[in-house]
Amino acid sequence: MTTRRFTDEFPPTEPAKTPVPPPQPAAPPENTPRPQPAKRPAATTSRGNAHMPRTLTQVLNEANERVVRGDLVDYVPMPTGFDPLDGFIGGGLRKTELILLGGAQGIGKTIATLQIARNVAMRPDQYVFYISYEHTETHLMHRLLCMESVNPPEIDASRGLKLRDLYQIIVAQRAKEFMGRDGASGSLQSILRENPRTAPAAGRMMRYADRLILVKASPAVTTLRSIKEMTARLCDATGGNVAVFVDYLQKIAVHPERPRDENDKVTMIVEGLKDIAMSLDVPVRSIVAADREGLKSKRIHLFHLRGSSALDYESDIAIIMNNKYQILSKDHVTFNPYTAKQYRDWVVFTIEKNRAGRAMQDMEFQLYGQHFAFDPHGQKVQQQLIDDKVLES
Repeated sequence: MTTRRFTDEFPPTEPAKTPVPPPQPAAPPENTPRPQPAKRPAATTSRGNAHMPRTLTQVLNEANERVVRGDLVDYVPMPTGFDPLDGFIGGGLRKTELILLGGAQGIGKTIATLQIARNVAMRPDQYVFYISYEHTETHLMHRLLCMESVNPPEIDASRGLKLRDLYQIIVAQRAKEFMGRDGASGSLQSILRENPRTAPAAGRMMRYADRLILVKASPAVTTLRSIKEMTARLCDATGGNVAVFVDYLQKIAVHPERPRDENDKVTMIVEGLKDIAMSLDVPVRSIVAADREGLKSKRIHLFHLRGSSALDYESDIAIIMNNKYQILSKDHVTFNPYTAKQYRDWVVFTIEKNRAGRAMQDMEFQLYGQHFAFDPHGQKVQQQLIDDKVLES
């Protein structure tokens, strides 16, 4: 027996509009394999009816069809690659969820976000849409090369490249080419491929280069609407296997709407990102900047993030980053100012909101800032932290 939808009795009064095809990317170099995304017609159907009423029977039937086909992406999270973070948030990123990451400037928010985006894109069936209002696509590529040079999760810092090292290698090799020395390579790809210091990193980066889509966003042009349109096209092109990353939330444009103040603007943005996550059936992870009071505080919390309380209401998971040395309790019996200096390169990730499990969980990860990488093998914080809200285990 066929179950009728509510919408069957109310045909549209306007003719269906012809969908606009997504822009065609430039042809890749020869011998470059083209990605072959798995098609998910059921997911597309679900997205098309995201705001239409459906009976529970219809929802169950659609979910049943996906499981029968072996399509379990709605039930299997995408690991971030950070342990024990994945264990605390239910295994990783999940479709329809909005995850916020906050902290002070320079704490490593972009490093962590780009590294997690890279980890997700390493999956052969998964694509990542990385929207950056802060950095150009080329700069992000350079960061990825430095990160790959230490090869997470192994983290071999002895072979790590810094941005200065990478630039010197490129400039020196080009100088040799201009001077006509034998064997000098002229293209960036050949330099990265042939130099012994950059070749391993470039090789690792190329394993996911076709699945990591970057865009240099503009606070004046890249609006919520344009982000949703681009994401929808990527979902259609990849069978819905897209994870969205935004750096950072407060810079997203909302015009033609005219918010009354910054709180109103942030409310529009966070509600819009949550709508993108739910209506397009994708996970969305966004960096959020702290406000002035938060920057003055010894320890930043969720309520210190710049904007309205909608950040708390709309997010499914909120993670706040603080430097461990700055938030160690000075009254703790084991505190020693000399030994405590070793914690300057450690960052505490605190899950302050968690719909997937317990909140107020503190874990720490070592930061290799010069190589734009975290050691993803972390641990729960053992020491007492200031302004602590520890829940007894």
